[in-house]
Amino acid sequence: MDMAYLAAGLGAGITAIGAGIGIGMIGKSAMEGTARQPEASNDIRTSMLISAAFIEGVALFGEVVCFLLAVK
Repeated sequence: MDMAYLAAGLGAGITAIGAGIGIGMIGKSAMEGTARQPEASNDIRTSMLISAAFIEGVALFGEVVCFLLAVK
Protein backbone atom coordinates (compact mmCIF):
# COMPACT_ATOMS: atom_id res chain seq x y z
CA MET A 1 0.00 0.00 0.00
CA ASP A 2 2.93 2.35 0.57
CA MET A 3 3.90 2.07 -3.10
CA ALA A 4 0.40 3.22 -4.09
CA TYR A 5 0.90 6.42 -2.11
CA LEU A 6 4.28 6.94 -3.73
CA ALA A 7 2.83 6.34 -7.18
CA ALA A 8 -0.04 8.74 -6.50
CA GLY A 9 2.35 11.45 -5.35
CA LEU A 10 4.61 11.00 -8.36
CA GLY A 11 1.65 10.94 -10.74
CA ALA A 12 0.16 14.09 -9.25
CA GLY A 13 3.54 15.82 -9.39
CA ILE A 14 4.10 14.89 -13.01
CA THR A 15 0.59 16.07 -13.83
CA ALA A 16 1.22 19.44 -12.19
CA ILE A 17 4.56 19.84 -13.98
CA GLY A 18 2.96 18.98 -17.31
CA ALA A 19 0.15 21.48 -16.77
CA GLY A 20 2.65 24.18 -15.84
CA ILE A 21 4.72 23.54 -18.94
CA GLY A 22 1.61 23.53 -21.13
CA ILE A 23 0.26 26.80 -19.77
CA GLY A 24 3.72 28.34 -20.04
CA MET A 25 3.91 27.37 -23.70
CA ILE A 26 0.45 28.84 -24.31
CA GLY A 27 1.49 32.11 -22.67
CA LYS A 28 4.68 32.24 -24.71
CA SER A 29 2.83 31.65 -27.95
CA ALA A 30 0.16 34.20 -27.07
CA MET A 31 2.77 36.85 -26.33
CA GLU A 32 4.55 36.14 -29.62
CA GLY A 33 1.27 36.25 -31.53
CA THR A 34 0.25 39.51 -29.92
CA ALA A 35 3.64 41.02 -30.71
CA ARG A 36 3.34 40.00 -34.35
CA GLN A 37 -0.31 41.02 -34.79
CA PRO A 38 -1.45 43.51 -32.15
CA GLU A 39 -4.84 43.91 -33.82
CA ALA A 40 -5.66 40.25 -33.08
CA SER A 41 -4.86 40.48 -29.36
CA ASN A 42 -8.48 39.97 -28.24
CA ASP A 43 -8.88 36.79 -30.30
CA ILE A 44 -5.51 35.50 -29.12
CA ARG A 45 -6.38 36.21 -25.47
CA THR A 46 -9.70 34.39 -25.78
CA SER A 47 -8.07 31.34 -27.36
CA MET A 48 -5.34 31.39 -24.71
CA LEU A 49 -7.83 31.43 -21.83
CA ILE A 50 -9.92 28.61 -23.31
CA SER A 51 -6.83 26.47 -23.87
CA ALA A 52 -5.54 27.16 -20.35
CA ALA A 53 -8.91 26.17 -18.91
CA PHE A 54 -8.82 22.87 -20.81
CA ILE A 55 -5.30 22.15 -19.58
CA GLU A 56 -6.31 22.90 -15.99
CA GLY A 57 -9.30 20.58 -16.34
CA VAL A 58 -7.21 17.72 -17.63
CA ALA A 59 -4.61 18.30 -14.90
CA LEU A 60 -7.29 18.28 -12.20
CA PHE A 61 -8.74 15.07 -13.64
CA GLY A 62 -5.28 13.46 -13.65
CA GLU A 63 -4.62 14.41 -10.05
CA VAL A 64 -8.01 13.12 -8.90
CA VAL A 65 -7.38 9.81 -10.65
CA CYS A 66 -3.98 9.52 -8.95
CA PHE A 67 -5.45 10.14 -5.52
CA LEU A 68 -8.39 7.78 -6.09
CA LEU A 69 -6.03 5.00 -7.10
CA ALA A 70 -4.02 5.55 -3.92
CA VAL A 71 -7.10 5.38 -1.72
CA LYS A 72 -8.29 2.18 -3.36
